Amino acid sequence: MSKRRFVVLLFAALLAISGALYLSTQRYLPHDSRGVALIPAFAAEMNTVSAVKVRKGASSLNVHKVAGRWTVAERGDYPADVAKLRKLLLALSDAQIMEEKTSNPASYPLIGVDDPSKPGAAGAEITVVAGDGEHSVIVGKPIGAGNFVRREGDSKSYIVEPAISFETEPRTWIDSRLIDIAPAAIQSLEVRPATGTPYTTRRVPGDKPDDNVFALEGVPAGRKPADPHSLAPSSNLLGGLAAEDVSPAGDIDFSKSSQAIVTLTDGNVVTLTGTAAGDKRWLQIAATKDPDLSAKAQGRAFEIASYRYDAIFRPVDQLLVPKEAPAAKNPAPATKKPQLSPAP
Repeated sequence: MSKRRFVVLLFAALLAISGALYLSTQRYLPHDSRGVALIPAFAAEMNTVSAVKVRKGASSLNVHKVAGRWTVAERGDYPADVAKLRKLLLALSDAQIMEEKTSNPASYPLIGVDDPSKPGAAGAEITVVAGDGEHSVIVGKPIGAGNFVRREGDSKSYIVEPAISFETEPRTWIDSRLIDIAPAAIQSLEVRPATGTPYTTRRVPGDKPDDNVFALEGVPAGRKPADPHSLAPSSNLLGGLAAEDVSPAGDIDFSKSSQAIVTLTDGNVVTLTGTAAGDKRWLQIAATKDPDLSAKAQGRAFEIASYRYDAIFRPVDQLLVPKEAPAAKNPAPATKKPQLSPAP
């Protein structure tokens, strides 16, 4: 065999070995590589989404479209927070695989991608119902700028970025906006407490056209009202009032309730009926000239922050000049001890 023929055969053998090694390694490479979308083609389906379900432990959440509106099923189809929903859908659409991780089910709990229905599971299953079908992923523990994730029905787990953040409690998904009325729009406030003295504060002319001055009606005998400016409603009365939760009104005991009737400068009358249930404060709301608010509030009760509740149902004593402390009685003069004469 000539030297040239030997070199040619050796080169051919090396090419064959290299090709075999390449094919062998390719067989075991993961199908998903860095930068591939967690849910392929979902970006094109976002406008067809009709429901988002979240499952973790014994709790479940179903945000879905009803008559063209997004609502929270677990809250009697009360309107949902659309901005929060859009944020979650964008996170799922933007999520890209950064690294493939374990396929061993025994290791799933370590990264939070095991069965989310198990008690104490760290992860949650998110199912999106779109025009092309359902897409389910189990979002596990956070890591760096992302999360551990496993597609439902797939043994492989991944690290994806950016992070997929969400909440599982239905109460956090409601549209929390209730009322936003500035103090300058309030003409009068009548408070009828469950216990205590009822009263009314009413806007009166001040020294300047834009003065926020109120007078107190129903001053108890022997007492004086506070300064007219301090009687005015605060911004905590109806400014940016938000719900922390919503419930069917029939599920809350309003048999012992307080009432605040707020008359606005445009003639609208907002009636707030409030009660305490344990450490929670609940409101029923009605408005004579706000059909949207009335429709939203009909048959429902809203949990609000305690400090907002206290600002609405202030007791009359807070609107009065404090009572003068009784004058201290003069102490009895000290008895002078007799001086003993020295012994002779």
